[in-house]
Amino acid sequence: MTRKRAVFIISILSLCLAVPSGMFAADENSTLRLALLPIPDVLPVYVAAEKGYFAELGITVEALSVGSAVERDQLLQAGRVDGLINEIAGAANFNREKNRVKIVSVARSPLGNSPLFRLLAAPGSNLKTVADLAGIPIGISKNTIIEYITTRLLEAGGVSGQAIAYQSVPVLPERLQLLMSGQVKAVTLPDPLGVSAIKGGAVEIVNDTALKSVSASVVTFTTDVLVKKQDTVKKFMVAWDRACGDLNSDPAAFQALMLKKIRVPKNIENDFHVPPLPRKQVPTKAQWDDVMAWMLERNLLTVPLAYEGSVTSEFLAK
Repeated sequence: MTRKRAVFIISILSLCLAVPSGMFAADENSTLRLALLPIPDVLPVYVAAEKGYFAELGITVEALSVGSAVERDQLLQAGRVDGLINEIAGAANFNREKNRVKIVSVARSPLGNSPLFRLLAAPGSNLKTVADLAGIPIGISKNTIIEYITTRLLEAGGVSGQAIAYQSVPVLPERLQLLMSGQVKAVTLPDPLGVSAIKGGAVEIVNDTALKSVSASVVTFTTDVLVKKQDTVKKFMVAWDRACGDLNSDPAAFQALMLKKIRVPKNIENDFHVPPLPRKQVPTKAQWDDVMAWMLERNLLTVPLAYEGSVTSEFLAK
């Protein structure tokens, strides 16, 4: 091989190697990785993927299914995902020392007859009203959105802070089992576990449709991603909103997809349906401030965090 021909071949190889590198960088900028619990709140991601909305907008969304909120949050802390579906208190927890994340949308809130959380009494317990729960240890996961919502529901029902009692049962299936066996007299459960408990004989005392301002899950991204992948996140939210519209217009069409992607107990597979979803909303400042007040009461924060540092409406679909 002549020297001139060798130089020519090396030059061509160099160009070939350079092209994929640029392509990978472009692909990375148009890719979002999300940690998702198997809950109804994340359904728009799966609908948008199935309908081809992400591909149509030229973005890639990788959904990483996780088994617990702890696992979900650890993935974000480790930098392995760009965003997640969590709660206002969860976003605030990430921002205790610096603004690491921002809420870009409400994912789900209590609408119509579809709550996110239910406060339930054990079968045969004779507990019927919120007032009956004064002094009764309620099974919850402490320092979480469930404790916050339970506290606000009890207070709204006239139970004073001194009369509110909790029992820590962080694992949801265990909490359901203890309720159904009567070993815990009352618990707070998210749907669809709440619906499953009622089907099994538990008594609903109250749910968060009675106090809609306290309950919401949210779409949260890291602040770095919101800067580096701004256009990609905006396109994601366009696809998210289109998927919400589809789910609200014809929820029955997505029942099979929900049963495939969402953890729905066997005893209610024919009874639990796709819930309605809010569109183009962020949490209000009043909602944020109330969560801040509760977190300060629980010593989860030393100072309240500014609403503007943790919530933005910039990415809502137009």
